[in-house]
Amino acid sequence: MPSDNQSGIESILHENRTFAPAAEFAARSHVGSADARDAMRKRAQDDPDGFWSEVAEELDWFTPWSQTLEWKAPDAKWFVGATTNLCHNCVDRQVAAGFGDQTAIIWEGEPVEDGAPEIRNLTYADLQRETSRFANALKSLGVSRGDIVTIYMPMVPELAIAMLACARIGAPHSIIFGGFSASAIADRVHDASSKVLITADGGWRRGGIVPLKDNVDKACKKNDSLDHVVVLKRCENDITWHAEPSTEHGGKRDHWWSDLVDNASDDCPCEHMDSEDLLFVLYTSGTTGKPKGIMHTTGGYMVHTYLTSKITFDLRPDDDQVYWCTADIGWITGHSYIIYGVLPNRVPSIMYEGAPNFPEADRFWDIVARHKVTQFYTAPTAIRAFMKWGDEHPQKHDLSSLRVLGTVGEPINPEAWMWYHRVIGSECCPIVDTWWQTETGGHMITPMPGATDAKPGSCTLPFPGVDAVIVNDKGEEQPANTGGLLAIRKPWPSMLRGILGDRQRFIDTYWSTIRNADGEPYYFAGDGARRDEDGYFWIMGRVDDVINVSGHRLGTMEVESALVSHDSVVESAVVGMPHEIKGTGIAAFCTLAPGHAPDDALRGALRDHVAKEIGAIAKPDMIRFTDALPKTRSGKIMRRLLRDIAEGRESVGDTTTLEDYTVLAKIRESDEG
Repeated sequence: MPSDNQSGIESILHENRTFAPAAEFAARSHVGSADARDAMRKRAQDDPDGFWSEVAEELDWFTPWSQTLEWKAPDAKWFVGATTNLCHNCVDRQVAAGFGDQTAIIWEGEPVEDGAPEIRNLTYADLQRETSRFANALKSLGVSRGDIVTIYMPMVPELAIAMLACARIGAPHSIIFGGFSASAIADRVHDASSKVLITADGGWRRGGIVPLKDNVDKACKKNDSLDHVVVLKRCENDITWHAEPSTEHGGKRDHWWSDLVDNASDDCPCEHMDSEDLLFVLYTSGTTGKPKGIMHTTGGYMVHTYLTSKITFDLRPDDDQVYWCTADIGWITGHSYIIYGVLPNRVPSIMYEGAPNFPEADRFWDIVARHKVTQFYTAPTAIRAFMKWGDEHPQKHDLSSLRVLGTVGEPINPEAWMWYHRVIGSECCPIVDTWWQTETGGHMITPMPGATDAKPGSCTLPFPGVDAVIVNDKGEEQPANTGGLLAIRKPWPSMLRGILGDRQRFIDTYWSTIRNADGEPYYFAGDGARRDEDGYFWIMGRVDDVINVSGHRLGTMEVESALVSHDSVVESAVVGMPHEIKGTGIAAFCTLAPGHAPDDALRGALRDHVAKEIGAIAKPDMIRFTDALPKTRSGKIMRRLLRDIAEGRESVGDTTTLEDYTVLAKIRESDEG
């Protein structure tokens, strides 16, 4: 029999039950009612130029725009002719307004000594001084406007300083998540043609040191384009130092961060950047092995992330708020909703270096209680882990400061939503379940706390100015409760501007699948979804060969390529499978070369090999060895059948095109490991 809790959740879903924001919260929020929300959405729909111009005027511009939007699908230009600087709007604008002494970033390190962690509070004046000094340090290494700087760092304040310094001088940054391997670093450095990389001797994670500098050294052996490596001393970790003079590189390669900034001037005016100048490149997985360098520009991204931060999290600078997004800055969530969207709203933003369960499983709730966090933004993967660890951990702490809870990265299952609502939010905090992507730059579909009734598992309604729709492959809008493809019909300010160095891939990936009756392309997000009778969106998952693992997208081709690069594997196929904590795990099916035994030792070696090639996040959760993979007569692997096997389903649907049906039986009989 189902538990009382499970029966209650099923009842909520069956009744399509909604959860309304508390009247007290709604009265104080930016958008305090459904009527106000609908009026805002109508304004954005009827007059998008006027709507976005009004938002942009809340920020600083050096030169005004002559036109709000210039649009010829798939190319958008926002705030045409305007100049601005995002570092200025995050930092200098606040100092100039008299808020230099207010806290901008609250940083907490992972290690705990004598019962207390290391904490640093950086004011806006601190950020202005430190970003200026490091910007001048970058200039001393030859970095100039337009040069892409690669950053591979732990979650320390210097990561925020480095990215803001790049924005300050107009050098786009490419930030790589610290969990990626040397091969991933080398590929991204090569694609971005970076000459300078910023890293650290290491970073703390669950009490151990992540050897960041060692990974960079290995990447340099695969790619000789780097002239300079800047190293922050964080862990007192033993590292190899490359200080030898080099004619090719024009001087020593490795530099200590402190040596560069100690004597650097703190006078560095912000560059006047065109609204469409490149701000950053961020790599994301696709259906082929090569990651895509998503390009985001300055003005539109700044405006969209500023407004979505303000409205979605109800940020108000004079209300004793402390905001915490638990993401790593190496992902788009950290770019948009730790730094670039939050600092212009003048609300302190927490950065935490380490794991959620170090030294104990209550570390996150300890942080919330000590810093009196008011907005908390995390991933469903983390929420499911918290559920598994037990209610006793959050219940040890005073979480009464919390006002808004958020989720990001993947759809949240209703069970996790209800736990989050009940145990963390005490049934009084609005939950904002946000849908967006690396490519979109900012929130696209999300509740507005105070104005939108929530439904567990639904990301609810499009943000004002976002024209999201469910269509079939002919571009025809689908009726309520009919699954289809999630598309965006009109441009939005923070939309991607392209894929670095690959115009055709940009068009093929995002603008070739769906067109309207007039032949105009829609942006296709790669997700399937449906809308219910209230217009609420429900994300159904990816429709391509991309797996959402713990909220992070991995291309199946990337993992397959890593597996077959091992000398024991001649062929592999990778699919997603249900996972209790991650949401989606990785299932790998491998055909071995002669002379290799299909045993647990090889499984371990293959998992380690994938981690080396891509990163630990890509390790397969299940590996099955098989003599052959199920293929059509034309030689195409039937991944649908492998998904059935990975999920433990007996039904395999139509197999009339399968070349050898006995392959399925053999795979089912194999030891899954």
